[in-house]
Parts: sequence; structure tokens; C-alpha cells
Amino acid sequence: MVVCATAVFGYVEIFTKGIDRLPRKPCAGAVDRDLAARALPSARKAEERGKLTTSSSLDTFTFWCYVRTDESIISGEAESGIATLASWKERRSSDGESRSISMDGIHVRVSSDPTRASVYVPCTTSRHSGDRHEEHSLTAEARTIGETRAEGDELRRIVVDFAYQLARHAYEVGECQEPREFPDELPRTGIN
Repeated sequence: MVVCATAVFGYVEIFTKGIDRLPRKPCAGAVDRDLAARALPSARKAEERGKLTTSSSLDTFTFWCYVRTDESIISGEAESGIATLASWKERRSSDGESRSISMDGIHVRVSSDPTRASVYVPCTTSRHSGDRHEEHSLTAEARTIGETRAEGDELRRIVVDFAYQLARHAYEVGECQEPREFPDELPRTGIN
């Protein structure tokens, strides 16, 4: 009996705790590890990476993030640029995204495909602060690839939360100039 219990405990510790060994806030502190744990299947190993890149020629930045276990990934990127809310909504509508949530200037498009979500936030970086002729923004896209532990509405909520947390982190590290308070989480209404 003790041998069986030790074998089961050893299997769980060695082969299924990959995500649990990641930092509490993977991707340089951008997202909660719990989101990845709820989205991705158990695995022996997991890896994560978050990186901010800037383009001096375009005066933009992109923050990349992924968490991977075996063949499954939850990932996203948040990118600054020039986009109006209307153009973002139009682009997202053509991708089959169907519902939106808006609060305090933060806009989320919830896809009919539970593996994708998108966030739009007005964002003027310090490099663009004198340029008032165009609307500057931060857009975040998130997705899962491969097998997932969650499905349907539960997966949709996870991917939306991942995109939102990624946008919130990128807004800070990208030094967006507009004063904005990001709530701890999005309202659940409209996501399901």
C-alpha cells in the first residue's frame, strides 16, 4: 500500500506539476499562473516567457507572452500603434468576434471561438505625446493553441482574462500616458 501511494505521489510530482513550478506571475509578472493552469493540460514540464520589444523607427512597442506545456500554449501580445476604436471593432468583427464588453475606456471583444480574445485601450506613449492628430492605442490579442483543459465558456473566460491582464501589464511597462485605473478583473457579464 505504501509503495502504491509513493508511486502515485511520485508520478503526480514528476509528471503533472510543470505549471506549478512556474513563477506565480509568469511573463515578467504580466499574468497569473492560475490562468495557464486552468487552460492547459497537466504536463511534466512547462515554460514561459514575457518580453518587451520596441521599434525606434516606428515609435511603438510590443509585449509578448506565452506559457507552454508539451504541445499546448496560451499566448498573446500587446502592441501599441495607431488605431481608432471603430477600426479595431471592424477588424475584430471580420474575425468572427461577436460580443464586446466596455468599462472605463477598456474594450474587450469576446470571440465566438473560445480560444481567442482581444482588448483595446487608448494609449499614447511618451514618444507620441505631442502628436494629437491620430488616435493612439494598445491592442492585446490572446489565444490558445493545441489541447486545453478547459472548454467552452470556461476557456473563453480564461482567454479573455489572459488578454486583459496582458493589456494591463503592457499599459504600465509601455508607459502609456493617459491616467487609467485597471480594475482587478473584468465583469463576468457579457463574457459567457
